[in-house]
Amino acid sequence: MSHDQASYLELLARGAATEAYDRPVLLARASGAAPDELAAIEHAKQLALRVRAELEGRRRREAELSALFETAHDLAGLRDLDAVLRAIVQRARSLLGTEVAYLSLNDPSAGDTYMRVTEGSVSARFQQLRLGMGEGLGGLVAQTARPYVTDSYFDDARFEHTRAIDTAVSDEGLVAILGVPLMLGSQVIGVLFAADRRERVFEREQVALLASFAAHAAVAIDTANLLAETRSALAELERANEIIRDHSGVIERASEVHDRLTEVVLRGGGVHDVAAALSEVLDGSVEFTDDDLDATGADGRAIRHGDAWVAAVSAGGELLGALVLRGRRDLDPVDRRTLERAAMVTSLLLLARRSAHAAEQRVRGELLDDLLDAADRDPRLLRERAARLRADLDAPHVVLAARIDGPGTDAADRDAACRDSTGRDTATAERETADRQRLWSAASHLAATRSGLAAARDGGTVLLLPLGPDDSASDVARQTARQLGGTLRELVTVGASSPVAAPADDPSPIAGAYAQARRCLDALRLLGRSGQGAAAQDLGFLGLLLADPGDIDGFVQRTMGEVVEYDRRRGTDLVRTLDAYFASGMSPARTKDDLHVHVNTVAQRLERIGRLLGPDWQSPARALEIQLALRLHAMSAAVAH
Repeated sequence: MSHDQASYLELLARGAATEAYDRPVLLARASGAAPDELAAIEHAKQLALRVRAELEGRRRREAELSALFETAHDLAGLRDLDAVLRAIVQRARSLLGTEVAYLSLNDPSAGDTYMRVTEGSVSARFQQLRLGMGEGLGGLVAQTARPYVTDSYFDDARFEHTRAIDTAVSDEGLVAILGVPLMLGSQVIGVLFAADRRERVFEREQVALLASFAAHAAVAIDTANLLAETRSALAELERANEIIRDHSGVIERASEVHDRLTEVVLRGGGVHDVAAALSEVLDGSVEFTDDDLDATGADGRAIRHGDAWVAAVSAGGELLGALVLRGRRDLDPVDRRTLERAAMVTSLLLLARRSAHAAEQRVRGELLDDLLDAADRDPRLLRERAARLRADLDAPHVVLAARIDGPGTDAADRDAACRDSTGRDTATAERETADRQRLWSAASHLAATRSGLAAARDGGTVLLLPLGPDDSASDVARQTARQLGGTLRELVTVGASSPVAAPADDPSPIAGAYAQARRCLDALRLLGRSGQGAAAQDLGFLGLLLADPGDIDGFVQRTMGEVVEYDRRRGTDLVRTLDAYFASGMSPARTKDDLHVHVNTVAQRLERIGRLLGPDWQSPARALEIQLALRLHAMSAAVAH
């Protein structure tokens, strides 16, 4: 081996640059070597350069294979798609020696393409670029499914230039760009790019290398999509399993509830037995109540009320009570449905019990009718009939008169009905009949629970209820109005008589007490106190007159008879004007607004009233008497109708 050949081997061994291989030739020429020797040295140089190129190519292929192997390793342990794509773009940029590499993906839903990963980019506009399908170099790659390269982007007319793309490429300063398609089968899903900020020619090996990275990127995206679909399928399966488990639990719990409630019904249990069985099934405390029913809905749905769950027990629009569950902060749909079904079973039990008691209620009504109409009944027989009904007629009692007062019903409406009762349509009559039946049914149920009696009478209901040691007639009237109103979801007005001692000993006061209760009821309605309960003593001086009517008509005649007679003869409205005048605080201006007349008309009428009643008619004492007479006159007119 010659000295020059050894020099080239040394250059190969230390990986010298290409320029270093010219040095042995130059030294030989400088020393005056013969032509044959120079030719041999030149031949050795060419051989050394060929060996160097082969070694360089092998090192490059080794680096490429290593990078591809690392990429495949990343795919095998794929956890984060963004991280894998970023690694692919970084390795492509490094091996191709470009300043920038990036990857774009198609968005079928938006119909365009967007930047997914960039490496080496400095322009925010470029990193956020979205471009339409078929635009730019990437659009050409996507259309043809083939790699495309340009060594000078802005001078290349093979693809469609757009302002948005050109502006972004210009901001980034790119000149030479290579793009290869990302393929899934025959479908292009995106493009992988390598680019420089100067003119450059990409070699065939570099195009093939970038295509290999693009294939890995497509596999990574496909794998990630498959994993996402698998996870979604697994999640759906898990949800399906949960639904199956829930449905299985629902069936088991529904079967248990059905068995327990069936057992209660078959053995003749009542509502409290249903509540006890439900307490065990729902793991809480359940009770039936007929108090505070305003908190419940009439449709039977279980609703949250305070710290409890409440389901209404109703039938035919009538609220019979409610099941109240305590001790459960939340209820799932199954438990809520269980509570609602139990409320339905409870309503059926109550209806069955009501049907069984219907005959007893009719007997109670007949006994009360006899007490009202036949005061000469044998006390012994009355006691025997009362004992069979579990009523004690030897205790003090109170007589109550009750009527439903629907919304919008006032004295004027009732007066109009009295004047033209034949003009009412069939629907109104049917509704009133239904209301009276509902009131009698509710009152009979209440009377049975209080060991009393109830009967339908005079378009309303009359009750005879015992008085406890601490009860007053007023208390019983208010309580009865509240309970009947809550049950019927209507305004129920109740008037009470003074207490009646031992009706079995002497039934004769019952009829008078009933008349007194009816007068009290009419007074309450005329006073605008519909939906309330009261006894005569609650109405002050008016109550004294109601308790002992005496000469009410004479009092009205003496106090304001001339005004009433004047209206009757002349067809005027002095009584109504007088009532409006006192109601407006004795203000002519407000009186004319209430009557919808001119203030001069009010003044003329008041002057006429003064001539009829005397100059002192507006003094406090006379004014009080006149107002009382107005009330009694209105009440007398209503009773007459």
